[in-house]
Amino acid sequence: MSTDPIPETERAQESPRTAAPASGVVHWIGTGLSTGPTGLRLVCDRAARVVLWDRTAERAAARLAALGLAGRAETRSLTDEALAAALGPGDVVVSMLPAGEHPRLLRIALAGRAHFACTSYVSDELARLADEARGRGLVVLTEAGIDPGVDHLMAHRLVELAREAVGDTAETADLVSYCGGVPAVPNAFRYRFSWAPYGVLAALGTPARHVHGGEVRTVERPWEATRVHRLGGEEFEVYPNRDSVPFVAQYGIPEGWRLRTFVRGTLRNAGWHDAWQDVFATVSGGDERRVRDLAAELAARHPTTATDRDRVVLSVALDVRAASGARWQGSYLLDVTGEADESAMARCVSLPLAFGVTRLLDGALRAGVNRPAPPEDAASWLDSLAAAGLPAVFHETAPHLADMEGTPA
Repeated sequence: MSTDPIPETERAQESPRTAAPASGVVHWIGTGLSTGPTGLRLVCDRAARVVLWDRTAERAAARLAALGLAGRAETRSLTDEALAAALGPGDVVVSMLPAGEHPRLLRIALAGRAHFACTSYVSDELARLADEARGRGLVVLTEAGIDPGVDHLMAHRLVELAREAVGDTAETADLVSYCGGVPAVPNAFRYRFSWAPYGVLAALGTPARHVHGGEVRTVERPWEATRVHRLGGEEFEVYPNRDSVPFVAQYGIPEGWRLRTFVRGTLRNAGWHDAWQDVFATVSGGDERRVRDLAAELAARHPTTATDRDRVVLSVALDVRAASGARWQGSYLLDVTGEADESAMARCVSLPLAFGVTRLLDGALRAGVNRPAPPEDAASWLDSLAAAGLPAVFHETAPHLADMEGTPA
C-alpha cells in the first residue's frame, strides 16, 4: 500500500554521520513522575558525572534522596542561564520535562555543543533543530521511552523475523501495537494519572490516523474507535492514538506486504469507555478553558496515594500470510507492576532512556536524530533492557486477527 513519505526534515538525516565524542557529563533535567531510580541509577553508574536539575537544588536533592541515590549526583536550580553556563562540549542534556520544553532545552544544548536526549515524539521543531545538530556532529536521541520507544524495538524485531520467515511479499499483514499505564487494581475511574492530566485530555482530543481493512482511516474522536483487546485471557480496551501511518515506513514494512491492519494505540482497563463518558463530552466540546478546568478537577478528584500501584502493559503483535500459504505470527508482551520504591511508569520510561544515554556515552549513536536503536540492533536493545529490569515475553504465535483488531467496547 502507499503511505505518506517520511518528512523531508527527517529523511535528510538518515545517512550516518559520526558524532562528536561525549564528555561523560550528563545533565538530567526534571525529577517528576517519569524519573525512576532504576534509570537514574544506570546513568549514575555509567557517567563520569551527573547533575540533577530541578526548580530548586533543594528539591532536586530531596528527590535524589527519595530515589535512594543521595550523593550520587550534583543538584542544581534550573534556569536557562545556569544550564547554559554549566554545559561543556560533549555533555549530554536529558530532558524529562513536558514535550513543549524540549525545543528550548535543545537550543541551549546546541549553543553549548552538547548532545540531547528525551522520550517524546519528533515534532517539526525538534526535527529542524536536530538537522542543525547533525551538522554540528551532535546526537539528538528521541522517542526513547516506553511508547514511543520500546514499542519501536518490538515492532522492528517482529518485522525482521517475519521477513526472514515469509519474505518481502505477503497477501496480508496485520500489525497492532497498544500501550497504556493503568491502575494495577482497577478503580471506578479505570485510570491512574501517571503524567499531567491536561496532557492526557489533549492527547485524547487529537485525531488518530491508522490502517484498517486495508485503507487509511482518520478518527476525529479516538475514543469512538474503542475496542475490546484480549491478552492472556484478560480484557482491556484500546483505541488508536495520533498518526500511525508514518511508522509503516519507519518500521520497514516491505512494499510487497498488503497491509490490512496497522495501528499504534492506547490501552486502558476494561470499563474505561463507560467510566469516561463525561470526559469525552467535555473534550469533544472543544472549549480549551473547560478542558483545562476539567484536568485540574480530575487531578483533585483522583489523587494518587502512597499505597496505589500502577501497571504498564505494552503489547505488539504481527500476523503475516504469504500467497504460498506460509504464515508467521509473533508477539511481544511487557507487563510491569509498580512497587513501593518505583512506579511501573517511571521504570518503563526512564530505563530505556537511560540505556540510550549509555549508548550515547559509548559513542554508539550517530549525529542527528536517533530513535532507540537502528532496526538491526533491536534484539540486542531488548535483551539489554530485559537484563536491566524490563523483561518482555516473546511468542512465535500471536492472537488471531479477530482478537488483534478487537470487538467494539
